[in-house]
Amino acid sequence: MSKRNTQQRRHVILSHLAEQGEVSVDQLAIQFQTSEVTIRKDLAALENSGLLLRRYGGAVPLPQEIIQAENSEQVSKRKLSIAREAARHVKDHNRIIIDSGRTTAAIVPELSQKRGLVVMTNSLSIANQIHELENEPTLLMTGGTWDARSESFQGKVAERVLRSYDFDQLFIGADGIDLQRGTTTFNELIGLSQVMSGVAREVIVVVESEKIGRKIPNLELPWDAVDTLITDADISTAVQQQIKAHNVNVICAQTLD
Repeated sequence: MSKRNTQQRRHVILSHLAEQGEVSVDQLAIQFQTSEVTIRKDLAALENSGLLLRRYGGAVPLPQEIIQAENSEQVSKRKLSIAREAARHVKDHNRIIIDSGRTTAAIVPELSQKRGLVVMTNSLSIANQIHELENEPTLLMTGGTWDARSESFQGKVAERVLRSYDFDQLFIGADGIDLQRGTTTFNELIGLSQVMSGVAREVIVVVESEKIGRKIPNLELPWDAVDTLITDADISTAVQQQIKAHNVNVICAQTLD
């Protein structure tokens, strides 16, 4: 198959997705008279370009809130307030994990006055931020398989590395919060997050209140794996009580002026 034909096929896939709201691997393979392996490669390439989101057996359009978030270059005041509050819970000489993500990345500059930190991350961009800190934390990286969608290392190698250590705290974000189930994500690679929570004494979820209640299918961390949720002051009292009912400590960060 020529490069031109590949581009045409992917263009048609995106057109079908826009019209139908979802596409399936088996139907596309029949339509284009090609293998399911080829279609999966097409969907992977389109996902890496930020044009769709793969699901088991097919793909769906990229959620609008993700598109908007990726188009925004500035860290919101709410993210900064959450990050500052999260950093307040880190003590000198703590051993912490910072998972990949925009809100978690905002925590790093707030750690500049902490002494003797050991920081593990699966994100290259977060690792670079940590490397630039003048207080020079000990930096650890998971290694593993690079996942372009989450811009982080994932997979079995990363999981094995993490199991070799123990940590005081894990700071992890979420694409959504299911009030009954726990944290949710668009990413189907959830194994590493679960290992992270298993090797940390305290699991702290950092998330903006607008993500609470989003309907996202992939459960990342159930409530019994979460100790604390830090969010902004726009969370309602009723929602706070629902989360606290799962024995989760809820902290509301005051938005910065």
